[in-house]
Amino acid sequence: MIPKEDRPAPWLSGYGGIEADIRQLREFADKLQAEVERNYAPHLPYIADDMKAKIPNPADAFVELVQFLQAHNETQQATATMVWSVGGATGHLAAVAGRIATKYADSDAFSAARVSDVERALARPAAAASTRAAPTLPDPTGPDSGRGPVALP
Repeated sequence: MIPKEDRPAPWLSGYGGIEADIRQLREFADKLQAEVERNYAPHLPYIADDMKAKIPNPADAFVELVQFLQAHNETQQATATMVWSVGGATGHLAAVAGRIATKYADSDAFSAARVSDVERALARPAAAASTRAAPTLPDPTGPDSGRGPVALP
């Protein structure tokens, strides 16, 4: 009898199981990790340099420009955080695929990985997460902009 957590959702009851080739899963994990290490992580410093470009402090009287630059800075900081998180999350996915492939590599063709095994592996903190923190971008309207904070009317 299939354990409850491994049964398909009721609306999927007519569908078959998902089959995965463990050798291909191992290959996927290795290629994904290599892609992050060779083609993604090395470019992060260049992205940070571009995003840290100094923007002149706007004139206080141009309220719309000040508000735009504040919104732009918040969006840019959120983007930087997400870009830096992708490498770690992708590395985590590669590590999980590798662990599942290793765990089931010696099993017979009809063994099934339990859904709970995959969920537990994905829920673990990322061992392969990026050790680099996202850069803190300067706010052109803030006190560290060089001319002091912009005084809103």
